[in-house]
Amino acid sequence: MSTSKDRLDKVILDARRNADRRAAGYREQALKMYPWVCGSCARTFTHANLQLLEVHHKNGNHDDNPPDGSNWELLCTYCHEHEHSKVKDMAGRSDAAKELPAATHNPFADLKAKLEAKKTGD
Repeated sequence: MSTSKDRLDKVILDARRNADRRAAGYREQALKMYPWVCGSCARTFTHANLQLLEVHHKNGNHDDNPPDGSNWELLCTYCHEHEHSKVKDMAGRSDAAKELPAATHNPFADLKAKLEAKKTGD
């Protein structure tokens, strides 16, 4: 029969294994390798807000994780989202707004005539 101490030991062991697994991931590697600063807006991060700092793959391939980190760039959530909004997603859709038709209204169309009328007192 399992005691509460055995269960606690298992929880701690699982937590340590999960931490080691995460540390081997590219995000943890990048956070150890680079300063905690957004590569775009230069916002700095601490442990308190580190969850807002993300790893961006420069070439767009999330499977390309060289050990030297040459395909990684740390970006804040906002700059990372902006970076991805510039490119098409996997389904071929573009996140950019659809092109709107050109504006046809010209608020100054008859400005010259109005100014002339004002000069002549009409």
